[in-house]
Amino acid sequence: MKTLRILFLPLLLLPLLLLASPLLQVARCLALSEAQVAEEVVEEGGDLGIIGEDVQDFGDGSFSPAPEVETVCVFPKNSAKVVPLGEETELLVGMKNVGESPVNVIAIKASVHLPIDHRLLVQNLTAQVFNNASVPPLAQATFPYIFAVSKYLQPGTFDLVGTIVYEIDQNPYQSTFYNGTIEVVESGGFLSMESVFLVTLGIALLVLLGLWLLGQVQRISKKTKRTPKVEVGTRTTDASTDEWLQGTAFTQSLSSKSKKK
Repeated sequence: MKTLRILFLPLLLLPLLLLASPLLQVARCLALSEAQVAEEVVEEGGDLGIIGEDVQDFGDGSFSPAPEVETVCVFPKNSAKVVPLGEETELLVGMKNVGESPVNVIAIKASVHLPIDHRLLVQNLTAQVFNNASVPPLAQATFPYIFAVSKYLQPGTFDLVGTIVYEIDQNPYQSTFYNGTIEVVESGGFLSMESVFLVTLGIALLVLLGLWLLGQVQRISKKTKRTPKVEVGTRTTDASTDEWLQGTAFTQSLSSKSKKK
């Protein structure tokens, strides 16, 4: 029984470690994401004026959306919204300007949150800053956004919040183009660390169950092997049949009594 208790205590701790592992990974990512945001600027250029160096500060404030701007988001060739750890994922942001003034696009930014509570920030993703991107009145345009979640993040379901920052008549605005879930998976692996952990936990529980059944069988077998108690009672014996009493006064008295009867 002492051996079973020693084995059982670590198994009780395994589910607690499994539940705590996502929070530990989130804390680790929060420490790393701040340094990575400053370094992981996408070094691409083109007609949209994407800046790869000397990124301008567009501010971290929260602005209201402009009523004359409509946005939409598409994950090209990725309808399941699967995001591999540490690998680049592309999405397209569509903007439609239904107003009378041009819209100057400043940047696209996004962040990853826990689905149970958006106040729990997991990672600030790299901001895509634009230099001379604009959408004329009554026109629409599409802007690419490439991001990568931290490779240290725990695989699972998270919420992605993406916003596009822009100016109209030198007034800043921002619109949320996506606020939904993404599925973060291991990069190029068949089994995640969580799957390996669950398999190991299942095997350990099966071993524990086997040891418990073995102990029960041994207890039952020991009970059946015990020698049953034999009750010794008293029985009446005929003293005349005892050879060692023959010829004594006791047998003679018994024979005389029997003749009188």
